[in-house]
Amino acid sequence: MPPDASSDGPGPAARGERATIPLFPLGLVLLPGMLLPLNIFEPRYRTLVQDLLASPAQSLPAFGVVAIRQGHEVGADSVSSLYEIGTIATVTRIESLPDGRFNLMSFGSHRFEVHDLDHSRPYLQASVSMIDDPDEPADAGHPEVPELVAAFRTYLETLTAIRGDELSVPTLPDATNMLSWLIAGTIVVDLPVRQRLLEILRTPERLAAEVALLRSETNLLKKMAAAPAPYLVRAPQHPN
Repeated sequence: MPPDASSDGPGPAARGERATIPLFPLGLVLLPGMLLPLNIFEPRYRTLVQDLLASPAQSLPAFGVVAIRQGHEVGADSVSSLYEIGTIATVTRIESLPDGRFNLMSFGSHRFEVHDLDHSRPYLQASVSMIDDPDEPADAGHPEVPELVAAFRTYLETLTAIRGDELSVPTLPDATNMLSWLIAGTIVVDLPVRQRLLEILRTPERLAAEVALLRSETNLLKKMAAAPAPYLVRAPQHPN
């Protein structure tokens, strides 16, 4: 994770206030603190980057990322095709390529709620309001934290044993909300499940949901590992 992913910075509006931001629909869920490299080649998104570069340099450039609910085409522009909750992608590096493409490095910062879509530019824009997500220390009265860390470690141990990998536990952040986002981004689940975690507004509720999810996924992994090999071959695979 970026060292200061939860800090203020390029937020396009104060919490609760509405602002119009560029929107980039993707077939993934961007979580706060998650790194997002992008290769920009489609004309409308080249225009988006050019507009970011032309913006006043008062803050880092940023745009909104929302997951596509229906279909897989990047750039879905129907409100029914998109989830309502997304995450601001703060751009830390823009590389211009000779053929007009761009390479971007960004990370997820604050969540937002989409209210209305705006088709006035070649790319999609949206009227959004920011969602408050206070940065709380790990010991801020959340009894779920030790339980969550234990469930996370058991999940990783089970997953790595099945894959035959060495156990690698990522460095866990001190801030409780960022801990919840790291776990949400690490667990192997389908897009709608990760989106549901993104949409949980309160950190304690997200922690509790992750404990239940980790235990459920760990039990599923153990059952798969105990099944005959032909069953494992036929088992559905997560696309992540």
